[in-house]
Amino acid sequence: MSLIGNVIWLIFGGLLSGLGYIIGGLGLCLTIVGIPFGLQAIKLGFATMTPFGRKIVEDDNPNSTLKTVFNVIWILLFGWEIALSHLIHAAILAITIIGLPFAKQHFKLIQLALFPFGRSFQ
Repeated sequence: MSLIGNVIWLIFGGLLSGLGYIIGGLGLCLTIVGIPFGLQAIKLGFATMTPFGRKIVEDDNPNSTLKTVFNVIWILLFGWEIALSHLIHAAILAITIIGLPFAKQHFKLIQLALFPFGRSFQ
């Protein structure tokens, strides 16, 4: 099921969304200050491309001081817009029965969009 879901996901927007995150992350990596945020955007891009069959896992010490500060900066600058986008897409997809599995994946991506530091997608 995860292979079929990922293929359908990629065809109907997952590839473009993931590429958008990756290109935005590469743009952030052009500045020295933006490198940590760019790496998280790239991580989110790869997570957006193939969300079926994967889950969010906390890294070692996910709530350290530095990761918490970076998560707060991320939420203020980028995270809330990305999470709102996934929430809107999930709400639209949840209207139909066929869209429910895809809405579930968008809900899963909201957590990673809000708090990317200290979490990974496996």
